Amino acid sequence: MSTKPRVPESNEEYIAFLGTYTPRECGIATFTKDLVDSIDLLGEFAPARLISVNEIETIYDYDSRVKQQIRQDFEEDYIQAAKYINSSKINVVNVQHEFGIYGGEWGKYILSFLQNVHKPVITTLHTVQPDFESTARNVLKETLSHSKAIVVMARTAKNILKEYNVPSKRINVVQHGCPDMPFLNSDNVKPSLGLKGRTILSTFGLINRGKGIEYAIQALPPLVEKHPNILYLIIGETHPEVRKIEGENYRMNLIRLVDQLGLKNHVRFHNRFLTKRELIRYLHATDICITPYIGSDQISSGTLVYALGAGRVVVSTPYLHAKEVLSHGRGMFCEFKNPDSIADGVKKLLENDKLRRDIEKKAYRYSRSFTWPKVAQKYTDILKQAIHA
Repeated sequence: MSTKPRVPESNEEYIAFLGTYTPRECGIATFTKDLVDSIDLLGEFAPARLISVNEIETIYDYDSRVKQQIRQDFEEDYIQAAKYINSSKINVVNVQHEFGIYGGEWGKYILSFLQNVHKPVITTLHTVQPDFESTARNVLKETLSHSKAIVVMARTAKNILKEYNVPSKRINVVQHGCPDMPFLNSDNVKPSLGLKGRTILSTFGLINRGKGIEYAIQALPPLVEKHPNILYLIIGETHPEVRKIEGENYRMNLIRLVDQLGLKNHVRFHNRFLTKRELIRYLHATDICITPYIGSDQISSGTLVYALGAGRVVVSTPYLHAKEVLSHGRGMFCEFKNPDSIADGVKKLLENDKLRRDIEKKAYRYSRSFTWPKVAQKYTDILKQAIHA
């Protein structure tokens, strides 16, 4: 089947996206690329246009979709981007909102775009939590006031937004998307990655201290004593923004911890940004994913939904997004910063194959509702509604 986008011959409608974009190594950049690819494949609009946001002193080799670039810390670039939208055929703009990717205190420069753009704006919120400080609350409040519709990725986020007096009908819950992957037995994939005979635990994604990986490493000694074939894969490079501040300190601390605990044969680091194809292969080779994140307010995790999409069982701390998607027996919870609790969860799954297989199937069935094609269709409906309202 052709994957070339189908463009309507008449009545073309034009859409644009504003946010980070690949090849920048950033979760939101990957999200935007996946979303735009999937919407273009539906052929409901003219091919999407992008306004990318770049860190200071960076140059990216973007694809032809990127029509404008914003230097994160230059407020005038946001105004210029609004002027570009106003003078173009673009009918509606989808802003990917995360405080840290925009310039100014709590990313307030995005307001200069929103105050000057005269086309409808749909805002996707990647971070929503109940206890923002006053400046962040004000930035979020004004962002919401300029948005014709809002997209959040969890029902919990919709509840939190009630305190901002946003009418419920303007808030759409659309899950973070995941690739439409087949359900595979991990033992069938391991040989191709040199992992035959190993029991694979894994944590994916850009590395930072919020991942809580040290607690998963500390959980390993009693597990490998009983299951000596365990291999814990820590897959992903240090987050570029973290590397600018503290270099590889966190990763080096993790490596020292592995040495101290005598786990060299049971922990392997893959210090690089994986392509989507590589990521899927490692997910399929995984027996148990671990997301031991330490921040209870995390409202969205692309890593988590990818694991569900591959039908992997997840042991996770109960941060907001995990509490919602792993409920009803779709995963197993462990306590925050508690290696013993992580070990207990993994042990139960390794010693009860039926339990693990049941959870895998529940997770996979659940994920069918938020594969990228289905997420793209929901966004398309929201964008069209904004255009024709």
